[in-house]
Amino acid sequence: MNKVYCYPRCTTCKKAVKWLEENGIDYEYKHIVEETPSKEDIKKYYKESGLPLKRFFNTSGNVYKELNLKEKLADMSEDEQFELLASNGMVLKRPLLVGKNFVLVGFKEAEWVEKLK
Repeated sequence: MNKVYCYPRCTTCKKAVKWLEENGIDYEYKHIVEETPSKEDIKKYYKESGLPLKRFFNTSGNVYKELNLKEKLADMSEDEQFELLASNGMVLKRPLLVGKNFVLVGFKEAEWVEKLK
């Protein structure tokens, strides 16, 4: 079953969940802060996604800005970045959709249609 990591007050997450329901797609809802993926899970999702690691960061979020990650990420090792992503769900880009053999970061309807329909 697909897992969707979301933050309840995130409008993009709400849109994504609504889209899943309107399209009759089964999913397991995960609160991204209360059930933050582990470092090992994030590594796995990163590999499955084929995306640059930077795409997993919520660059518009307050925590990203407060920690000045725009400046710091370039000097961090990949392992340190995984550690940071697993340490705080608010650092992760959302929604994070984990399906069978694919991972999507953020909600772009065309990507979701391609993978889920």
